[in-house]
Amino acid sequence: MFRHWIALMVVALVAQDVFADSRTDIKIAAPWEVSGPDPATNGYIFLRMGVMETLVDADSSGALVAALASAWSTSEDGLIWHFSLQKAKFHDGTSLDAEAAAAALSRARSKPGPLAKAPIAAIGVEGERLRITLTSPFAALPSVLAHSSTGILAPASFDATGKAIAAIGTGPFKVRELAPPQTLHTVRFAEYWGTPARLSSANYLATKRAETRALMAESGDADLVFTLDPSGYQRLSQLDNVTGVAVAIPRVMVIKTNAGHDALKTPKARLALSLAIDRVGIAAGITRFPESAATQLFPPALGEWHDQSLAPLGYDPATAKRLLKELGWRPGADGILTRNGARFSLTLRTFPDRPEQPLVAAALQDQWRAIGVELKVSVANYSEIPAGHQDGSLELALFARNYGLTPDPIGTVQADYSSGGGDWGAMNWNAPAISAALAKIAATADKSVRQPLIKQVAETLQAELPLIPVVWYQHTASAARGLKGVVIDPLERSYGLHKVSWSH
Repeated sequence: MFRHWIALMVVALVAQDVFADSRTDIKIAAPWEVSGPDPATNGYIFLRMGVMETLVDADSSGALVAALASAWSTSEDGLIWHFSLQKAKFHDGTSLDAEAAAAALSRARSKPGPLAKAPIAAIGVEGERLRITLTSPFAALPSVLAHSSTGILAPASFDATGKAIAAIGTGPFKVRELAPPQTLHTVRFAEYWGTPARLSSANYLATKRAETRALMAESGDADLVFTLDPSGYQRLSQLDNVTGVAVAIPRVMVIKTNAGHDALKTPKARLALSLAIDRVGIAAGITRFPESAATQLFPPALGEWHDQSLAPLGYDPATAKRLLKELGWRPGADGILTRNGARFSLTLRTFPDRPEQPLVAAALQDQWRAIGVELKVSVANYSEIPAGHQDGSLELALFARNYGLTPDPIGTVQADYSSGGGDWGAMNWNAPAISAALAKIAATADKSVRQPLIKQVAETLQAELPLIPVVWYQHTASAARGLKGVVIDPLERSYGLHKVSWSH
């Protein structure tokens, strides 16, 4: 679970003057495009915007709390789970019931995501309750049911083939207009089962360029802006009309390696690349949070998954060169290493949605060239990374992985590092002992059983580096003066719009 000091940071902004006009709308800018209504791919946007809800939610410490499921229980053998549901309505006026929930989860189970990895035998209905039957105990099930891909949408959200055609949720806001890939306009849902929103509408704009998002915040064209570049964040923090906020989150920038590639298939080769990364320099010079240099994969925000006893990842180019020499690499005429006639030349894929990633990629080019490794950088759409994993063409990728996608990180860790890996996890790296350990961690809530296994996983990932950590993340955002109750969620599950209002 997450450390309790990673609490929700509340920005209570009190206006120093009276607004001439009473505002009840809000404008949000973030880098993430909305490709369509499918929760499997865009559920995190609908969850953050308060359109869609999951059966289970999480509080600021990562502890599970009720959402659309008012309560849940499991049989003595841990194989049968029952979920009682709230008296909620979908945005089309139909009622939430166990049949609708079962259909939504069955569909989610057929898509990539943590639910697909769960040992589920059947999803069905028992009276008015949802019933999930397992093939083996899986204590992490409620946590997995908090993942955005398991959001519950109304049956009318899907056509006869199961394709998502609308996002009809149960949240405090309903979709008025969805215009992929940039805009999502929502309005308050008057029949919301919980505390209704105070805002009348919330409009989302996907804005790729960080500089543009910062200018929108400065000019007032956006009221809430997320994922700022370091220079934009620092500039906005000095202005009177906006407040900048940075919160440590369980997200880490990593280099995904194709462990089946000839140059990358040994842990020694991956360690050499890791030793050639000046993480402190990158953290201080690019992300501007020097303390965020990653010494291991799991950041301190992940509590029991962060192992303080691990020898930290360091910067040692001389040792990196020695390891590569031991692997048979020798400098060519231009300084790039060669072995058996092949150059040590790799292509790294990344994307600009997180503005610091291309800058870090450029730094890696320079740092790795110093040890004789040629790095080519391809900056494109984020979809190129999972596509390259699937077709086998990916060599390296740089992105930020959020291990808070499920309140118990096991949901994400198991999806990334169990046998077969995942689109955003290990590639061509199989460790049967780790797969077995992850399955045991997921099966129990007993800390005395979990902790030695978590330590085993952390130590193995540190030694073999299928993904190479670079920096831990600070979640940056800005809020316009006059907004009250703005919540910056360290788990990035919600924008908290149902609690936001304007001071008048």
